[in-house]
Amino acid sequence: MSTPHVLILRAPGTNCDVETAFAFQQAGAATETLHINRLLEQPERFRKFQILCIPGGFSYGDDLGSGRILGNQMVHHLVDEMLRFKADGKLILGICNGFQVLMKSPVLLDHDPEKGPEATLTTNDCGRYQDRWVRLETRGSKCVFFNGIERMYLPVAHAEGKFVPRDDATLQRLDAAGQLVLRYVPADNPNGAVADVAGVCDATGRVLGLMPHPERHIDPTQHPRWTRGEAGATGDGLKMFQNAVAYFS
Repeated sequence: MSTPHVLILRAPGTNCDVETAFAFQQAGAATETLHINRLLEQPERFRKFQILCIPGGFSYGDDLGSGRILGNQMVHHLVDEMLRFKADGKLILGICNGFQVLMKSPVLLDHDPEKGPEATLTTNDCGRYQDRWVRLETRGSKCVFFNGIERMYLPVAHAEGKFVPRDDATLQRLDAAGQLVLRYVPADNPNGAVADVAGVCDATGRVLGLMPHPERHIDPTQHPRWTRGEAGATGDGLKMFQNAVAYFS
């Protein structure tokens, strides 16, 4: 098996880069963490990697909205390299704040010049930050990261995680295309996401954005009730990272 190289992108306010790098390393990948400024100086540095991951946190303090500043930097200065990365058959993963960043770029969902993006992530219905564990179910087999996964139990930590499509027709089209790949179990929907959507992939299944944090459940001892025997042999999130590594075997 070849060892894929993973770029973990960080920016001011990113706080999940170490855990995310560790999760990929546990799955057998080689990782390198780079600050956004290094890529802005040399966008061609993208080309040495097989996987791009934008981890969670509060990039630039979410001062103008979750992921907005980092998303704008990538769209206005790095979008050509990101589209090249995707066209070369590589993988892109955005977790929580990273999902919010990807939603502002054309690499995950289409952006119509007149109608705007196909969907957005907005303020939780409860009007406050949600930090808890949720039950999740995968849908379909399109997404590389969810190969062999049906259910997961993962933590969420966000204030702007509500998935909202542009309109009902867009929701139906994304659903029919198999792109609404991760759903909250309805009773565990923490933000009021339309159709309980917790994660979305692109049309190829190689680009994924999700609100829950798989890197925070790669070991059974991270399960909140592991001492009561409710954890599995491995953490539910580990398989996602293993799938990404196996894709390049």
